[in-house]
Amino acid sequence: MITTDGSRNARKAIDAGIQLAKLAGAKLYAVYVIVSAGYTPRDFGWEASLRESLELEAKKAINFVEDAGRAAGIEVEPVILEGHPADKILEFSEQESVDLIVMGTLGRTGLDRFLLGSVAEKVIRHSKIPVMVVKGEAEK
Repeated sequence: MITTDGSRNARKAIDAGIQLAKLAGAKLYAVYVIVSAGYTPRDFGWEASLRESLELEAKKAINFVEDAGRAAGIEVEPVILEGHPADKILEFSEQESVDLIVMGTLGRTGLDRFLLGSVAEKVIRHSKIPVMVVKGEAEK
């Protein structure tokens, strides 16, 4: 299972996950989690526009993984979930009996990490299966 947020740093994890899948002859799940923001049932226009934008971003990120997998001869199943990223990644990995979670991280430390939290850290702490974290480069 490869998780992606569509970022440049996620691409390093995607490359590593595809290489592993190719070596193992494995199928990949490409997982993107749309962060739910407490949408209301009333639609004032901007909520629908925001939702469409988030879905488009998710599809673009997943398509990148699918294209990279296809180029490597790997079967990739796209998965778009909604909710808290760490929770949804863990739930999906358990439901599908995934063997390995591959994800990227910015490698933030100190105050940035405290304020922003870390999806990767939460997944590592609570996962019942192995997690491979591919460190990206912090954006300047």
